[in-house]
Parts: sequence; C-alpha cells; structure tokens
Amino acid sequence: MQAFSYISLNGPYTADDMTTGRPASKPRTALGQRISEARQSAGLTQQELAEKVNVTQRVIAYWEREAVSLRAEQINALSSALNVTADAFLGRNKATARGGPVGKTRRMFEEVGKLPRDRRQHVLRVVEDLLKANRSAATTA
Repeated sequence: MQAFSYISLNGPYTADDMTTGRPASKPRTALGQRISEARQSAGLTQQELAEKVNVTQRVIAYWEREAVSLRAEQINALSSALNVTADAFLGRNKATARGGPVGKTRRMFEEVGKLPRDRRQHVLRVVEDLLKANRSAATTA
C-alpha cells in the first residue's frame, strides 16, 4: 500500500475548516433545539455557555440532546447567559434577544462596560466616528 500526501492549496489548516463533534444519532428535543439555537445566536460554544451557567460542557450537550426537565434556576441561568427570555425556552415565543448586540460584539461591549469611565468614553468616541463615516459613505454611494 502506498501513502499519498495531500497539500491544501487554500492555505494553512484552521479549526474553522472542520466541523466539531460527532454527528448526532438522534434529533434534538424541542427544548434542546431552542437552547442550541439561542447558544449559537449568542455566538457561544457549549463550553463557553457551560462556564457562564456554572456546569460542565457535557451537561450542556445533554440538555441539547436529551429530554430533560430543567429546574427554574437552570432556566433562569440559561436565560441570563444567552440574553433570551425564559418564555423562549418554554416555547411560548421565538428565542428573541432582549435587545442589543449579539455574539462577539455583545461580549466585547460587556468588556468595554467594565473599563474605567474615561476609557469607555474613548471607545465610544471611536465607535461613533466609525458609524458616522459609514453613514456618510452609504449616503454618497
């Protein structure tokens, strides 16, 4: 048997090139689907969500795959971590965000919120300048 070498012409390997985890053997439950969609909308991995809710990644995977009954405090923790209403997890409405940015942008602005006031104001001035430039470029185009 002869071994063949494969050289990618697309550049170096990145983790984005591959899907993670093994394929599911059964479909998600309705609650699991809502948790998964809210987590992905927030731009979080199972591990990142687990850290925010103070459980392990395996627990998050279990909640997303198996028929589970979550306690009120678990639903509340998920709701806070993912910035969706508890009703969204219960299927009373779509998993809509409470407002504001999502994913990486939200996490960055949360960090900005922890900066001292003068630093926060500096960041906001930079963002405002970029938004003004973008608006003026859009109106002239």
